[in-house]
Amino acid sequence: MTDDTCLLEELKRIPLAQQRIELVERKGKGHPDSICDAVAEAVSVGLCREYQSTFGRILHHNTDKGLLVAGRTEPRVGGGRVLEPMRLVLGDRAASEYQGKRIAVGAITETIARNWVRENLRFVEPEQLVFQNELKPGSPELTDIFERGVPSANDTSAAVGYAPLTETERLILEAEHWLNSPDFQRRFPEAGEDVKVMGVRRDRELTLTVAIAFVDRFVPDARTYFRRKEEMRSALSEFVTARLHDLDRVTVQLNTLDDPARGEGGMYLTVLGTSAEGGDCGQVGRGNRVNGVIPLNRPISTEAAAGKNPVSHVGKIYTLLTHHIANVVCQRTPGVAEVYVWMCSQIGQPINEPWITAAQVILEPGVGLSDVKTEIEAIVEQELAGVREFSERLARGELSVW
Repeated sequence: MTDDTCLLEELKRIPLAQQRIELVERKGKGHPDSICDAVAEAVSVGLCREYQSTFGRILHHNTDKGLLVAGRTEPRVGGGRVLEPMRLVLGDRAASEYQGKRIAVGAITETIARNWVRENLRFVEPEQLVFQNELKPGSPELTDIFERGVPSANDTSAAVGYAPLTETERLILEAEHWLNSPDFQRRFPEAGEDVKVMGVRRDRELTLTVAIAFVDRFVPDARTYFRRKEEMRSALSEFVTARLHDLDRVTVQLNTLDDPARGEGGMYLTVLGTSAEGGDCGQVGRGNRVNGVIPLNRPISTEAAAGKNPVSHVGKIYTLLTHHIANVVCQRTPGVAEVYVWMCSQIGQPINEPWITAAQVILEPGVGLSDVKTEIEAIVEQELAGVREFSERLARGELSVW
């Protein structure tokens, strides 16, 4: 590896966890944006599996142009009703034919999308979601990339990843996962899957503002709503406090728009457990980054990774690979407090030969750049050599993209 392809730089600043202000967000699986990301990625993984089974190879596809159009509902204590279904539009390009064989892309896509909704949104019935397939055949120029022996970049695209997660990032991830866990939902069946956690850290104190969509059929009156809301808030506070390490204190606030004086109108009630049922549309790429959070203090990739093909779409591959390499660097390189890995491709060039690869490191006191240079360069070289295997993991759905 040469200095032309791997640039190493020391950042003369303190790690984010030691800075005074940090803001981090996480959108749960029932949030409209997360639904779009999750379904788009599930469709890509499913098509990869079908392509491999039918054609013996993955064909050109991108299923990342997803839009969830909100429906219309009438929530009320004791149980409301759905007046107009949600509409999930999924589009872009997907090959359906190769060497005389065909697959039914539209039917496969709808089945995968509906299966994801059935398995993850426990209150949404099939008739409450209209699926609109807008996937078309791929362009000849981009389809040709899949015919080459060495996978080539389909675009000129840049990406950045970092490690390690701060305590704030880790806590927000764990909080949302717990709020959407089977254990929590058994304890609080009124908790819908549409969860959003926003964290603001000031020095060593963290405040979480959390939104949880209550399912109205489990709420017989306002008194029950506010009692159960406080029980949820207290349980979450206990959960997060038990996981504090370097931070001193966490404060949890829940459904802060509520107003007891307004009765039903002052409660966050839904019929289906997601704001997409009536008031909030969703779109691929507007939610969590590929490491699961929206980190406002970090440089982030702008690509919407969910649904993009894992063979040649460098916007997806490099976005996940930079985070992967950053984690490996932190795990294997003593003295690195924080690392940012950057990559940029050139369209048509082999994906294992980025136009540029760079690593920016914040080092522990007493550690110099020369102490870590050889190890970091070796890690980058090793991971780029294994990019085909990394892409295969993406194709199998082994790595989360939201």
